[in-house]
Amino acid sequence: MFKNKMEQNIPLINTCLIIIAAAALTWILIYTKNMLMPFVIALFISIVSNTISAWMKDKWQVPRTLGLILSATIVLAALFLVVLFISNSIESFISGADIYSRKLTGVLEWSFEKMHKLGLSTNTDVFIDYFNKPLFDMVKSTGSGLLSLLTSSMLVFLFVIFMLIGSSTEKSKFTLDIEKQISYYLLIKIAVSLMAAFFVWIVLSVVKTELALMFAIITFMLNFIPNIGPVIATLLPAPVLFLQYGFAWQFWFALIAVSLVHFVVGNILETRWLGKGMDLNPVVVLACLIFWALVWGPMGALLAVPLTSIIKIILEKSSSTKPFADILAGRLPFK
Repeated sequence: MFKNKMEQNIPLINTCLIIIAAAALTWILIYTKNMLMPFVIALFISIVSNTISAWMKDKWQVPRTLGLILSATIVLAALFLVVLFISNSIESFISGADIYSRKLTGVLEWSFEKMHKLGLSTNTDVFIDYFNKPLFDMVKSTGSGLLSLLTSSMLVFLFVIFMLIGSSTEKSKFTLDIEKQISYYLLIKIAVSLMAAFFVWIVLSVVKTELALMFAIITFMLNFIPNIGPVIATLLPAPVLFLQYGFAWQFWFALIAVSLVHFVVGNILETRWLGKGMDLNPVVVLACLIFWALVWGPMGALLAVPLTSIIKIILEKSSSTKPFADILAGRLPFK
């Protein structure tokens, strides 16, 4: 009788164990994120470098070692330039923080003056302090943020070097399958994101938008976040454009042109080149985006799709876990 009760409770016990294991794994991911995030980024860089070196070997007969060195150098140099451009853009923003504060104060005072004429009473000083405070808080925290960014970049560099040194030419079909899917997604996504960032930079430079280069770099990074990223990248220049031009034609031209860039690049070119992509259900992508953003912050949102894809590929390799992979793809294993 006791045995029968135990057998009846096995599904409940398994469910409880899965919940406990998931909670423990989430805690580990949060606790070790300062080391795991650079490691995961380095892992993706090494995967892309291996793919590029293999292509160079097939195309131009470049030796594998030389191909790895060249591809890794290109990727790491691009990463270094991104960090350099971001730091310079933030420094430029800090130097002009007082100007932006004065412009914002002027806009708020004009808005409150109009509201007073309509008979609406507001405490102008409280609102001005409320809107200006985040600006100065961000300026104060920029130094520590740049130091953290530089430290992470150095860790990524070290991890990439060791991964490439320890990489093997003989790999299992399982490893090759993961590398093929991840590298294909990353290469297409990098190309599409670079294209979007380039055209956004051109549009913002045409109307002489301040911090145009920083917005282009942010566009490149946000384009890795499905659905939500391009929307944020489209709206992000709006406050700076408004402070510069108000509602003049430059404001509307830039917003409309940037929206068209994201529509063409994201909905036409990326869909055509990427096809089904990582074979993940949009609802699953959104849920994973929220999860990884809560666990690892903005960088987790950038890595959400590749990480979820790796989990899906691993789940597909076993008959007992394949139903979970089908759920991630939006194919319910039951009716």
